[in-house]
Amino acid sequence: MKKYHLFEVFGIELEYMLVNKKALKVAPQVDELLLLKNGEITSDVENGEVAWSNELVAHVVELKTNGPTKDLEKLSQKFHQNIIEINTILSPKQLQLLPTASHPLMNPFTDTKLWEHSYSEVYALYNRIFNCKGHGWSNVQSMHINLPFYDDNEFEKLHAAIRVLLPLLPSLAASSPIFEGKQTGFKDSRMQVYKTNQKEIPVLAGKVIPERVFSKAAYYHQIFEPINQAIQPYDTAKILEHHFLNSRGAIARFDRNAIEIRVLDLQECPKGDLAIAIFIVEVLKWMINNLNLEQLKRLHEDDLLPILNETILAAEEAKIESMEFLAAFGLAERSYTAQEIWQYLFEKVVDKLNEETKETLQFILKNGSLSTRIIKALNNDFSEENIFSVYKNLATCLQENKLFGS
Repeated sequence: MKKYHLFEVFGIELEYMLVNKKALKVAPQVDELLLLKNGEITSDVENGEVAWSNELVAHVVELKTNGPTKDLEKLSQKFHQNIIEINTILSPKQLQLLPTASHPLMNPFTDTKLWEHSYSEVYALYNRIFNCKGHGWSNVQSMHINLPFYDDNEFEKLHAAIRVLLPLLPSLAASSPIFEGKQTGFKDSRMQVYKTNQKEIPVLAGKVIPERVFSKAAYYHQIFEPINQAIQPYDTAKILEHHFLNSRGAIARFDRNAIEIRVLDLQECPKGDLAIAIFIVEVLKWMINNLNLEQLKRLHEDDLLPILNETILAAEEAKIESMEFLAAFGLAERSYTAQEIWQYLFEKVVDKLNEETKETLQFILKNGSLSTRIIKALNNDFSEENIFSVYKNLATCLQENKLFGS
């Protein structure tokens, strides 16, 4: 395995729902898509710089960088080309991709179908332990960002910065305000259910914000060993692996020397996702180069979790009042909204951003998270017809790689 230094390469994963065009109902037919593309059902299809793969449930397909990439800026276009290709392949079957982190009308107890092909024994075991027919398993689409570290020294810096930025991320990326035709009260309903979807074995997700561990040895001792111990009674055939089981909001992948950020809801189009990814990368660079590492490392997950809960609830309108947290960023002693903190961070890194990223972020900072824009577009009318009309528009945004509400 080749090792890379901080920010030398990146990996991006985007998860999309497959739906029928007529009613936008989830369609558990990803196997048919992969068969049409590949001539056989495989769990991965390589398509140049982007790969397609199945997920736990049969209606979700993941698009990801085909190996580490050095250039994030060209990815919006690359992912968009693949989305157009998939929608073209699916068109004769009257199917299409739908963006956002949750389907607004899906009933997970009647509409969930697990993937039944390769790797299915792992999914079946997960289903036995956790019952995957719930929103937290079958109605959650996210963007994952994979960032490399070379050794313990780089891991320490990267993990310290990611842990502290993590609670703010839902305020930028929330896109899941509706479950089963009702406004849930949370701008990031996906993350709200993510926190508890493994309640049977709480050690798997911990407090979502990772513990203060800053070396490989400490990570194995404090995170992986308790996970391996807790899963033993359930996994007698030993088919689950600790990297796969760790469900914190950012997970260390020592099998590929990377940290994977998992708390980001999927946006309406790759342009939105990649602008957020580029922004996060530049903010993390700024944090590592400009902030006090020891101060970042001191922040306990118990102090960071209330901030995460606040952004899950209110996205950019969340009020952040922890003086210790704000001081770590060099902010004055007063409370801030999450939106104000992002504006402050935007000004710190704006000269590192290309024009498209800059414009996209300015649009999000001005008009709010995608959840906020969806709620505004629905205008208190939660009838199936109105939800259908708004999400039809979101499907068009995906096809055209344009921002919702622009």
